[in-house]
Amino acid sequence: MPTITLRAIARRRLLPLPSDPLLRVENVSKTFRTRGKKLRAVQNVSFTLEAGKTLGIVGESGSGKSTLGRMVLRLLESDKGKIVFDGVDLTELKKNKLRALRQDMQIIFQDPRASLNPTMTVRDAIEDAMAIHEIGTKASRRERVVELLERVGLPYEVQFAYPHELSGGQLQRVGIARALSLNPKLIVCDEPVSALDVSIQVQVIQLLRDLQKEFNLAYIFISHNLAVVEYLSDEVAVLYLGEVVEQAPADELFKKPTHPYTRVLLNSILKIPDSPENRQTMVSIQGEVPSPLNPPSGCAFHPRCSFATDACKTVKPERKKVSEHHIAACHLVQ
Repeated sequence: MPTITLRAIARRRLLPLPSDPLLRVENVSKTFRTRGKKLRAVQNVSFTLEAGKTLGIVGESGSGKSTLGRMVLRLLESDKGKIVFDGVDLTELKKNKLRALRQDMQIIFQDPRASLNPTMTVRDAIEDAMAIHEIGTKASRRERVVELLERVGLPYEVQFAYPHELSGGQLQRVGIARALSLNPKLIVCDEPVSALDVSIQVQVIQLLRDLQKEFNLAYIFISHNLAVVEYLSDEVAVLYLGEVVEQAPADELFKKPTHPYTRVLLNSILKIPDSPENRQTMVSIQGEVPSPLNPPSGCAFHPRCSFATDACKTVKPERKKVSEHHIAACHLVQ
């Protein structure tokens, strides 16, 4: 079998792309049963993602971000809706055919140490998926491991180390190399830098950005760090109790947030002002996130919203267009 190189992958990815989006998610929902009640983790979420682009997904803990990411990869089965990846409807795909398609869809986990087998060396961990999918020969796979480690900024010797011998930043770079090993088109990045020191976060974020440009990767970037999302994303979806309350191109959403929840989220970011005149008071979100087992009626955010009206308490808002590519689910949107 021919040796697979990163350079060859990069050349292939720069070929003209089809007009259809790489990923199309339509009205997907996921409900869990717990303590005899229904927990609506994700409700009627829709979006598209082009090759080489990044969709940022933000929201407080428990908003359904990670559940949505795993549904896209069919690590969790959706209750309803459609997920079309590279022209294939994943929701209708049999498991044997899904396995072959998984080469094109990978994930980087929040905790790199927990995601690696402690009894496997770094080389074995990265090579494992290639062996399962019968990619290349053993010699070519090991050559590729060395090439991948070099590309993510790790020395040759790291391949012989075990996870407990590496730092958190090194482990996350191993996780990135492992995700790249199968030549994916889409990577779900599930809080990939939240467990790292700030200085290491910057390095990993820049690495992800460089790899995206080099291999035309599409990212779903899940994070509660809005500053990172703003830097990396082309489009952003804001989740609250499993629902998209606002979605827009990143530059528009951060400049002109419409939904009260989005505004409060953005105002909670600590920013260094350019001058004393531009200094802003840091705002925290009032109250606690309601239980998804017993969500509020009407707009789910209304108990914490300072702009809530009587209609907000009883009538669920529909998603409305703020501009051509900007939607928000709020009664205040005209």
